[in-house]
Amino acid sequence: MSKRLLHTPEGVRDIYGDEYKRKLKVEALIREKIGEFGYDEIETPTFEFFDVFSNEIGTTPSRELYKFFDKEGDTLVLRPDFTPSIARCAAKYFMESDEPIRLSYAGNTFTNNSMLQGRLKESMQMGAELIGDASVQADAEIIALTCESLFHAGLSDFQISVGNVAFFKGLCAACGLDEETELELRDYISGKNFFAAQDLLEAKSIDPDAASRLLSVSDLFGQEDILDKAMETADNARSRDAVERLRALVDVLKLYGVDKYISFDLGMLSKYNYYTGVIFKGFTYGVGDAIVKGGRYDRLLKQFGKDAPAVGFVILVDDLLNAMHRQGIPVTIKDDLVTLEYTDDTYESVLKEALKMRHVGGSHVKLIRK
Repeated sequence: MSKRLLHTPEGVRDIYGDEYKRKLKVEALIREKIGEFGYDEIETPTFEFFDVFSNEIGTTPSRELYKFFDKEGDTLVLRPDFTPSIARCAAKYFMESDEPIRLSYAGNTFTNNSMLQGRLKESMQMGAELIGDASVQADAEIIALTCESLFHAGLSDFQISVGNVAFFKGLCAACGLDEETELELRDYISGKNFFAAQDLLEAKSIDPDAASRLLSVSDLFGQEDILDKAMETADNARSRDAVERLRALVDVLKLYGVDKYISFDLGMLSKYNYYTGVIFKGFTYGVGDAIVKGGRYDRLLKQFGKDAPAVGFVILVDDLLNAMHRQGIPVTIKDDLVTLEYTDDTYESVLKEALKMRHVGGSHVKLIRK
């Protein structure tokens, strides 16, 4: 047998022993907290039709999807992202419902990207979606639930950075940028490639003052007072409304008691094009990227036939566990395994004892031969 068969492909790995027990424990804690907020669990398929994650949906680029064909010739993909799958389910099973829908999920996602800088191509995600509620209270509930879930898992030192993509979109619309140019500019700003962003705006003959406002969004980050500066930068109603939404949001988050974990970043943008409003990421020590991502996507469900607003979040469980490990945060796992030894002569009596302990006492018992 080839030793190559013992290894996993690049970007995936085995998890076993105490590490897996700690992972299951953290998952259980997050699931418990999400349940306390009244969210119903849902399980979606590991693979879906390609169109669920197409460019029109605004999710992961096609080149980063794991694609394959079924026997009918349809193109299928391993899910790279849960949100479109949840949107599809909500449209399918709750098409006629006008009541808010609260759904939660857990499972693995798959991204076929060789530029992940050590990140896994298969990752565990847990999250929740609040569908059918366009209010700022819904935004606050999702962010508060994010904080409470991290607390319950054992993490206490983190920051939730909040933005609003409508602020940037308003500035782009005021400049007359077409959608293609807006997406290109967004990629440059997200990648901190400000020289390319400036060259793009000059090539499009954008007014220098308007271009300056667009490039300055990356400087609009900090605590609540940064919203005043953002309002001064806003030159259109859409951008101003986005700032006011953030002001209203922090007022509700103060009622939840989680506002001290909140900061603001008006330059925060996402690779997912389906976000329409409030957007946020969660950061902590020990990992180089966000352990939480989320936001509002009020037009995504319409792609599946149900016109309903929505907001949600996802916790990247593997990254959360790495951060907790590097911060020295213990994850208590129950170790009540009892070992009973037996010989050929004592096997029957020892087996009876093991069955009694399992069935009556609920103990975990394993048998080994002396």
